[in-house]
Amino acid sequence: MRNVVNGVLRRDLRIDTRTPQVVPGMALFSISAFVVFHFALQQRSVSGNLAAGVLWVTLLLAAVLGIARQFVADREEGGFEGFLLAPVDRTALLVAKATSLFLFLIALEIVAVPAFLIMLLGPSPQEFWRLLLALALADLGIAFVGTLVGALAVQSRARDLLVPLLALPLLIPLLIGAVKISAPVFGGPVAAARWPWVLALYDLVFGLVAYAVFDFLLED
Repeated sequence: MRNVVNGVLRRDLRIDTRTPQVVPGMALFSISAFVVFHFALQQRSVSGNLAAGVLWVTLLLAAVLGIARQFVADREEGGFEGFLLAPVDRTALLVAKATSLFLFLIALEIVAVPAFLIMLLGPSPQEFWRLLLALALADLGIAFVGTLVGALAVQSRARDLLVPLLALPLLIPLLIGAVKISAPVFGGPVAAARWPWVLALYDLVFGLVAYAVFDFLLED
């Protein structure tokens, strides 16, 4: 299984390196969204819960763009059907796709978070480890949910519409938890200590759900 995961992961990373689409698209969207927020809020800077909300809404919407493109290349070039016909464990595709989406999200945040700090943030960030913790837990949850939704939506011609309709409601608990954890970084109130555990539980639940139903999604 490890060889299959490594092979699929290397192929996805190679495709996005040779013809960059996913990460540049998400990064450009996030920067554009920060510009829109800057003019829409009519404030020189934001702080507290508002700052955390602006950051996480932007990252979440940018992630939806990556989810929508996750299986498209496989579907259009026949790789999807080829994998289904191969005598390999289909869970390997789940692990590989979730890992590639996780890495794409990290690449997005390397660009988006500094852009947010420069364009919108007022006070200097404090306890930056909270934001890193929120990013790690949220990225893991988005990777599991996004892979599930992407595998389901790729079978439909309306996948560009289906992905946000399915992904965004499922990701609302993750959004709330990420904002609660990272708000103190931007001068907001310190949330209860349970929120990192809530996000960790969210990741565990959707990881198990993805493992249980992924084969059935591929068959449909």
